[in-house]
Amino acid sequence: MSEFIQHIINGLASGTIYALVALGYTMVYGVLKLINFAHGDVMMVGVYVGYASAKQMGREFSQSFLGVCLTFLVAMFACAVIGFLIERFAYRPLREKPKLTALITAIGMSFFLSYSFQVETKVFGVTLLPGAAPKAFPEIIKPTEWLVIGDRAIVLWNWQVISVLIAVTLMAGLQYLVFRTRFGMAMRAVSFDHRTAGLMGIPVDRVIAGTFMLGSALAAGAGILYAVKDTLVQPLMGITIGLKAFVAAVIGGIGHVPGAVVGALALGLVEEFVVGYGSSTWRDAVAFGFLIVVLLFKPEGIFGKVTTEKV
Repeated sequence: MSEFIQHIINGLASGTIYALVALGYTMVYGVLKLINFAHGDVMMVGVYVGYASAKQMGREFSQSFLGVCLTFLVAMFACAVIGFLIERFAYRPLREKPKLTALITAIGMSFFLSYSFQVETKVFGVTLLPGAAPKAFPEIIKPTEWLVIGDRAIVLWNWQVISVLIAVTLMAGLQYLVFRTRFGMAMRAVSFDHRTAGLMGIPVDRVIAGTFMLGSALAAGAGILYAVKDTLVQPLMGITIGLKAFVAAVIGGIGHVPGAVVGALALGLVEEFVVGYGSSTWRDAVAFGFLIVVLLFKPEGIFGKVTTEKV
């Protein structure tokens, strides 16, 4: 029983990280009906910005409360800017083009970001791009056992609690933004019909850009939490995590914000139980197998709705 509870704790901690990334996918799809496959790589950029920020602050200050907050804020701000630039120069010119064009562009942007960071680049002795070698993320949250039950039968680590608290806070803030603010109302209007929303005076371009920025900032927060857990970061990390977060969004019902969270938590639990009672080599395979099973019985996702489209 204790082993079962431990797997639930670990699965929920992993699922909350997937959820933050999945929310970016589902928000962009909800507004533009576009799968932003570069989203996972934006998360990777946030991890490296956080890495550079923590290194500059030094070990002692980066482990303080203020240092941890600054690491998150700098990474989230940088990724928000990147999200804005990607939307403005890569996706906006293709908004009225066929969906396949934007999809191919998204895949190209993903490869551009991930492989650009493999080329070590220095300007006046300052490293701008890190190179392909994996790097150990600074220990901004020192691992500590907060709760131990029995003879280490159940162990709750501080980073797990902090990760869940940060993720839940960000998700609650997003829920409030979407359903309780004017910007959220504009997002929902643009999601319903961006042309009609524009005719009603809603600044569609600004709403879409804000959606990209918000999703990218959440991805950066997820990336820092992931780096705190696994510590080893490298330029291709965003591809795998991004695909799993996309799987979580589809499982929950792409375009449905609470559904993305539920799908991510379910995926985290499934992965953890597979690793705990099976083999770690099956972790990635089972994630996509879980997607296939869900789509076979409920193609629209857990919270998705069946819609008809006239052609």
